[in-house]
Amino acid sequence: MGNKHENSTILERQAQKLKPPSMFLVALLNDDYTPMEFVVAIIQEYFNKDRETAMQIMLKVHRDGKGVCGTYSKDIALTKVELVLTHARKAGHPLQCVMEEV
Repeated sequence: MGNKHENSTILERQAQKLKPPSMFLVALLNDDYTPMEFVVAIIQEYFNKDRETAMQIMLKVHRDGKGVCGTYSKDIALTKVELVLTHARKAGHPLQCVMEEV
C-alpha cells in the first residue's frame, strides 16, 4: 500500500535532476564586405525585429564585431544559423552567423 507514496517521491527526485534545456544565443559577426542594409534585412526577416531594433543590432555588429539577434532552443538556433548563412551565400555575402550556449 505504501508504493504510491514511494513512487511519487522518486518521480519528484528525478524531476529535480532534470535541467531545463540549454539555450543558445544566435549572433552575427562583422566583416568588411556585407552591406549594412543587407544585415538589417536579415535581422528583420529571420529574427522578427522591427527596423529600428535591426538597425541597433547591425550597428553593434559593426562597432563591436558581434551582435546578438536572439536566444533560442538548440534546434531553432541551428535552423536560424543555417537560414542566414544560406541566404547570405546566395546573395554573395560572407556574413557569418554563429550560435553559442548561454
